[in-house]
Amino acid sequence: MSTQPLRATTSGRLGRHRSGLVLAVCCLAQFMIVVDASVVNVALPVLASDLRFRQEALQWVNNAYAVVLCGFLLLGGRLADLYGRRRVFLCGAVMFTLASSVAGAATDPSTLVIARAFQGLGAAAMAPTTLTVLSVTFTEPAARARAFGAWSAVGGSAGTVGVLLGGIITQWLSWRWTLLVNLPLGALLVVAVGWLLPQDEQPHRRQALDLSGAVTATAGLMATVYGIAASRSHGWTSPRVVCALSAGAVLLSLFLVVERWFARSPLVPLGVFRNRAVASANLVAFFGVAALFSTFYFFTMLLQQVLGYSPLETGLAYLPLSAGIALAGWRISAVIPAIGPRPVMLCGLGTACAALVWLSRAGVDATYAADLLGPSLLLGLGMGVVLNATTAAATSGLPPERAGLASGLLNTTRQLGSAVGLVALATLAASRTGKANGTEAAPEVLASAYGAAFTGAAGCAVLGFLAALTVPARAGRSPR
Repeated sequence: MSTQPLRATTSGRLGRHRSGLVLAVCCLAQFMIVVDASVVNVALPVLASDLRFRQEALQWVNNAYAVVLCGFLLLGGRLADLYGRRRVFLCGAVMFTLASSVAGAATDPSTLVIARAFQGLGAAAMAPTTLTVLSVTFTEPAARARAFGAWSAVGGSAGTVGVLLGGIITQWLSWRWTLLVNLPLGALLVVAVGWLLPQDEQPHRRQALDLSGAVTATAGLMATVYGIAASRSHGWTSPRVVCALSAGAVLLSLFLVVERWFARSPLVPLGVFRNRAVASANLVAFFGVAALFSTFYFFTMLLQQVLGYSPLETGLAYLPLSAGIALAGWRISAVIPAIGPRPVMLCGLGTACAALVWLSRAGVDATYAADLLGPSLLLGLGMGVVLNATTAAATSGLPPERAGLASGLLNTTRQLGSAVGLVALATLAASRTGKANGTEAAPEVLASAYGAAFTGAAGCAVLGFLAALTVPARAGRSPR
């Protein structure tokens, strides 16, 4: 096997074929990572009954995955830069697959939650590595844009596909197969990574890992996401939430001090934020994902609790949204190199905002064809182009040895946006029902609460639009 990175411009059929396979492998990994954040949602009631979960502990089936994933993303991206993309990718894929098997076979709540945490750890190694591999494989701008378009389309639509798969698997098989399905996919991924990706030969690999930065960043992110997640069930003023968020703020502040003054080989060289494309694109990604992923939750609640859809019908209702994300993410890739990411972001966020305002008007008498199909498709098209454009901007103008850093930053920003957006809008919705959990309210009250959440998501899209105005027309090279 060649030890040189594969390139999209490689002459000959074999080179083009292998680069296409690399893209397929990266998209498969991204699909698995994102799907596992949503595929279990529909199965939670059945799972809770089977394993005798306490109601207040049930949220940690998803939170254990999300907290660990977000906490270790920066470290995963940096490890790929220092110790090799292939090695870190393989380690992450093996851990993710083994943890999935343990989670699917769990017979008690503790085993399931711990296995989900290890799934998150494996995903944190894979997620930034997929984007790093694409960055160094596809070096020609048009080919890179197409690759990023496919990766963004898969990542954006996988969340909705997870809802559909969760409904189908839970209804026709068992909740366990929402996790065990990762075994054949993971085995395929491990074999493909070992065969396709060359051994890395990077002189900068000898740099020491910034251990103090890694500890403070990882612990700070985990504490912050834990506090945000716990606020949904305990409230913002509870000692648990206040302590977690305070610890997160202190640790992340300490991380910045370490990176600025003490680290010889920083985990996150702060100079990367002098690249305006990277800084602005991450800000856009935060607000865009806050709008999109919170909408997934409230759209599901609207369909099931207000309109009475079954889990399978709910999954099918997501198809236009998923198709819109995939189609827009794929087709816009040819446009970004020609006009730059900024106009694409502005157009996409404007479309998404209009779709969310339209969706906020859905009530108890809403029909799918008249009230849900149009905004679902528009939201998918708008956010599909935004996800693609932010990926292109957030990884542009950086040297190859910073590709993992950029990927880790982008994925961390998206995870934080998802967590913050969902909790903030859940609080807004709960204020309309007067309950921490509005499931006991009348359908009319729930429809009003979810409408307020969709309006809040539209506000997130507006903030993303304003952030997109600061994205440069063309990205330059970041300071080293």
